[in-house]
Amino acid sequence: MNLNKVISVLFLMFCWSAQARTVEVCESCPVKTIREGVALASDYDTLLVLEGTYREFNILVDKPLTILGRGYPVIDGEEQGEIIRIASDHVTVDGLYIINVGTSYTSDYAAIRVVKSTDFLIQNVVLENLFFGIYIEKSERGRIYHNKIIGDARDEYNSGNGIQLWYSKHVEVERNIVSGTRDGIYLEFSDYITIRDNHSLDNLRYGLHFMFSNDDMYTDNTFERNGAGVAVMFSKRIKMYGNTFRKNWGAAAYGMLLKEINDAEIKGNTFEENTVGINIEGSNRIVYEGNDFRNNGWAIKVLGACYSNTFTRNNFLYNSFDISYNSRLNDNVFDRNYWSNYTGYDLDKNGVGDVPYRPVKLFSYIVNRTPETIILLRSLFMDIIDFSEKVSPVFTPDNLFDANPLMKKNP
Repeated sequence: MNLNKVISVLFLMFCWSAQARTVEVCESCPVKTIREGVALASDYDTLLVLEGTYREFNILVDKPLTILGRGYPVIDGEEQGEIIRIASDHVTVDGLYIINVGTSYTSDYAAIRVVKSTDFLIQNVVLENLFFGIYIEKSERGRIYHNKIIGDARDEYNSGNGIQLWYSKHVEVERNIVSGTRDGIYLEFSDYITIRDNHSLDNLRYGLHFMFSNDDMYTDNTFERNGAGVAVMFSKRIKMYGNTFRKNWGAAAYGMLLKEINDAEIKGNTFEENTVGINIEGSNRIVYEGNDFRNNGWAIKVLGACYSNTFTRNNFLYNSFDISYNSRLNDNVFDRNYWSNYTGYDLDKNGVGDVPYRPVKLFSYIVNRTPETIILLRSLFMDIIDFSEKVSPVFTPDNLFDANPLMKKNP
């Protein structure tokens, strides 16, 4: 675009903003419904929805608008269908309280759906009694900011996701609270997404779920008491920094699941009191650095086909099992980690243990094969078996060790 075109576009946007007006919606106003307000408004107007209850659904926003609630007006869909559908660029939804979305197993009704739009903003919205919460479909350059999404999902088959992005790009999902849905946040075929400072808790399946999505980043989020914390599947170049995975307990629960993931970075995260901290399968060239694994059942469980990964400067603190392997082959590097179970010595006082540490216990191998043997976890017999395997590895990878175990925790 040349300079003259840029000037023309800026001039038009200035003219639109200068002409934009505010249309009030309330029970005693000339405009009594949101749907009527959208129809009467011109491009780039503000629809000011005053406090009250509006029993509406299937509201189509097909022009650039700001829909602004004052005093958190309630939009009650009465479980009839979808409530707001955005089908235009430059739409903002701010300060609404939306309840009672309809349930559909063919249409995936949402409280707010954005379709083939750019430059959208959804913020300060509260959603309750929903099927899907916020659904972004084939849209770009948007922001989902500071919303509260509270579902009452009881079964996976008849519930939807809190925030869903499908075939979308360059979207920011920031400072949201999502609870009681199927997946708190779900991405499918969505690239260059930033997920920051969200709290996803008490969701049926995953706090965050990636499928076939590349070049995304999630940072400083908390995933707590979900069926499982985060699942990253069939994706590339995902950056995972500074997140907390806490109390994701259950027979098939974990803080994070990695399946068919390549070229990712997992740095500075905390995995605390999960059944499994990270469950890994078919994932390669991943950097695990500066993470804390604290009081988990298994800190890391490797199920096979994982190559060229590096584990450096992580802290493994009081886990029942630090590393679990189901193969005798190892192509991964463990170096300069801190292991609370390390009993070696440091004669030269350089902060590095003089004896390599083997984190894979024979008992973890046995439990993988026969889960019922977990009842023997604290027995003297298992301690003897683990010691003998450490001295002369037969079932566990003989080259899986940390040659430079640290004597003090990484800061």
